[in-house]
Formats: sequence, C-alpha cells, structure tokens
Amino acid sequence: MNSKKHSGSHQSHELKRELGFWAASSIVIGCVIGSGVFVKPGKILTSIGGSNAALLAWLLGGIISIAGGLTIAEVAARIPKTGGVYTYIEEIYGKTFGFLCGWVQTVIYGPGLMAALSLYFGILAQPLLGLEKNSQTPIAFGALFFLVLINCVGAKYAGRVQELTTVIKLIPIFMISVFGLIWGTHPTFNEITGIAATGSLGGAVLSTLWAYDGWMQVTNMAGEMKNPSRDLPRAIIFGLAVVALAYLAVNISLLRTLSTSEVAKLGEDAARMASVTLFGPWGGSLVSIGIVISIFGCLNGNILSNSRVPYAMALRKELPFSKWIGSVHPKLGTPNNAIILQTAIAVALMLWSEIDLITDLAIFSIYIFFTLAFIGLFILRKKRVSHNHATENSKHHLYQTPCFPYVPLIAIGGCAFMLISKLFDNPQLAIYFCVFTAIGMPLKYFIKGSKNY
Repeated sequence: MNSKKHSGSHQSHELKRELGFWAASSIVIGCVIGSGVFVKPGKILTSIGGSNAALLAWLLGGIISIAGGLTIAEVAARIPKTGGVYTYIEEIYGKTFGFLCGWVQTVIYGPGLMAALSLYFGILAQPLLGLEKNSQTPIAFGALFFLVLINCVGAKYAGRVQELTTVIKLIPIFMISVFGLIWGTHPTFNEITGIAATGSLGGAVLSTLWAYDGWMQVTNMAGEMKNPSRDLPRAIIFGLAVVALAYLAVNISLLRTLSTSEVAKLGEDAARMASVTLFGPWGGSLVSIGIVISIFGCLNGNILSNSRVPYAMALRKELPFSKWIGSVHPKLGTPNNAIILQTAIAVALMLWSEIDLITDLAIFSIYIFFTLAFIGLFILRKKRVSHNHATENSKHHLYQTPCFPYVPLIAIGGCAFMLISKLFDNPQLAIYFCVFTAIGMPLKYFIKGSKNY
C-alpha cells in the first residue's frame, strides 16, 4: 500500500518524456530565429559602414554562438536535468548561485522575452489583419494566451506547433536566400554604405549576438526529452548550424538584391523591399507574414522552455508557493502552474511601458550565468564530477566538446565581450542587476527558514 502511494506521489512530479531530436532542434531554431534576421542587417551595415565587415560580424556572431552550443552541450550531457542553465549553475557552484540564476530566469528573463515577443507579434500582425492600431495589444494578449493554452495541454502539442512554425518561418528565408543569390546583380563584397559608420566591429558583433540569442532555451527541456544525453547535443549543434547558415545566406542575398547603401538606409524595411524587388508587391506581404510566424514560433518556444525553470526551482522548494508551482497536471503531465506564473509576470511586463529596459536587463543578467556555465565545463572536467546519470551516459559514449579547451574559451570570450560592451553602452544595467540580486537573496533565506511553501 505504501509503495503504491509512493509511486503515485513520484508520478505526480514526473514530466512526460515526449520530445525527440527533431522537436528539440525545432526549439533551438524556433527560439533563435525571430525577427532579428530580417531587421538587423541594415542596422549592422549602418554601424560598421561596409559589406565585408558586416558579413564578418554575422560570421563571428555565429562562431561564438556555436562555440557556446558545443560547450553547453557537454555540460547538458553531464547534467541532463530539467531547468537548463539554472540546474547546471546549481550543481557546479552550489545552491546560492543556482537560486540567483533561476531567480533571474523566473522573474525577468523568461517573462521579459514572452512579453516582448507578444508585443512585437501584435505590432506586426495588426497591419496584416487590416485592424486599427489600438488593436495591437489585444492581438498580443490573444497570441500569448492561445500559446499558453497549447502548452498547458501538453509539451507534445507545443512541440508540434514549434515544428510547424519552424518549417514555415524558413520558407521566406529560403526564398530570399536562393532567389537573391540567383537573380541578384549587385556586388556583395568590398562595398561601402556611403554613410559615416556609427559603431565598430565589436558593436556589430554585439548586435548579431542579440539575433542569435535563444539557443540555450532547449536545455530547459532535458527532462522531457526521450534521450537527452544523445539528442540534446545534436539538437543544439544542428539547430545553431542551420541558423548561422540562414543568417549568412539572407545577408548575402540582401546585398546582391539591393545595393549596400540601400540596405543600410532602409534599415528594418530592407528585407521587405528586397522581397518586393525579387517577387513583386506580394513579396513584401510574404516577408511580413514570415516575420509574424517567426515571432509566433519564437514565443511558443519560450513559453515551452522558460516555464520549466520555476518548475525545477519549485521542486527544490526555492520559491514561494513551491508546492503549487511544482505540481504537474495529473492527466496532461504538464507544469501548468509554472506556465501560469510566467504568464502572469509577462502580462504585468506587457502593461509596463519600460519593456525595452526589462529586455536589456534580462539579456545582461542571463549572460552572466551563461559565462559561469561555460567556465563550469572546466570545473566539471577537472573535478570529474559524476552525475547520477553518469553510468547510463557512459554506455552511450558521453558527448565531449571538440577542440577542448579552445572552443569553450571562444564561448567564454564571446560572453565576456557581450557583458563588457553592455557595461560601456549602459552602465546602469550593472546597478539594476546588483539591486535585483540584493532583493533575491533575502527572499532565498526567508523561504529557507519558512515552512510554508
């Protein structure tokens, strides 16, 4: 009788393992490719002043991101648990650092991305639907709540939405890339914008890293993958390789379709105008639809992955109302309460006018922990930390980062570059981060001393 009770209790906290390699790969691609590939090329050209340097910036951004993916893939293979970077930081550096990482992801990073993507979706979908401008916010809420419902029904269905939107969002990228390369007539290399450069190569790479952001999200889903030790590293590497190739192809095609100076002057409208040039008036609508679908899929991927962080924290009783947040729906097998928590915070952020500041703070804060996670691989190897899955992993030949230690060092250098650049650009972010951390620490010790979870 007791064994049955124990079994039932254990089962209530088990997430269903339904995600395979393709679903995980689509989460990587879907979370990374949002609107950045369409709106960043013109801005980067304006910043850097020439086509060679702009393409180099996209290439370097891809290299840094892939190096990060190759590095974190080994960390994830050694610690294949739901919660992603939060659980990695906790196991490597201890519960205090783990709590702070999870705290940032739960209250700022995850909800901030959900809020921003929902609002971007509303802004871009409104003209396509032919509605008034005041309908942007209701559209944003509608998209958010619809995807939240899908995610609450089951990770399997959210994964299918992710796979479908990932395929659809690649269609405009494929069309611009292929036909731009074939039909484009403008020279691609050694071209200048004719506009005085406003930044440096470092600033341009920083912009591309923003466009590449999101690939870490799939690690939050390790506990729901059929074979995380095998499929997670493969999904990260494959997904990032697809994204890097897509970004380079789109940029080269834009430069072949429009002149370098035109791409720089058009800015966010460059992709649409390139499509009009290639395919006629309907091409602009095609790209707009593609961007909206990209954001829709990116929002779905963030809801799917980010909600697993508060769930993982609640299982460790590190959040207020942990019993409620850490429960799994008995029939659907999804962490619905954790999803509801993230959605509630996202809604609050959507109603707050300073969403751009929240997004900047979220990226700055999370990259601090990304850097610690990459450094953590050296610690794991040096101490030869054996996870309780190590025996099982050894049977499948545990994944190892290639070209160690050079690849992890590239990842660490890339993250450090991002942080230092952000500090020079906006020193207030460091102050906000310290204040936010100072709020989190007393909460941690209050919860630790309280019996009411």
